[in-house]
Amino acid sequence: MNTRSIISLSTFVLLVFTGLVILGLWGCPKYKVYSQRMEGEALLAHAQASKEVAVAEARAKMESATMLAAADTIRAHGVARSNQIIGESLRNNEAYLHWLWIDNIEKNPQAVIYVPTEANLPILEAGRRPWLKDTAR
Repeated sequence: MNTRSIISLSTFVLLVFTGLVILGLWGCPKYKVYSQRMEGEALLAHAQASKEVAVAEARAKMESATMLAAADTIRAHGVARSNQIIGESLRNNEAYLHWLWIDNIEKNPQAVIYVPTEANLPILEAGRRPWLKDTAR
């Protein structure tokens, strides 16, 4: 290679290198601004998505609470109606109440029944305490 082509090649390389340096000096600040703007937009999009998720969860909780309250109200009305029906069927029906009492006594022979005396005071477990049996003799 001759000197002229070496000089022209080195000049070309120097011009390309200088152009890349100038392009880098001009482009880096522009790229940083662009990069930060894109990062800000990504953060904003993430924040908006998080907000939408939180709002959707709050709506779901509100709808759930409303439906649970409605279910509790319906259940309470059912219990109140059942109590009313039972109360009306037991009113002036002493024969059924006596039968139910006797039936429950037969089902549980170990039950303790307190019988009131003349002064309406019950005799409290007089026969169930072993130390009272020993002192009575």
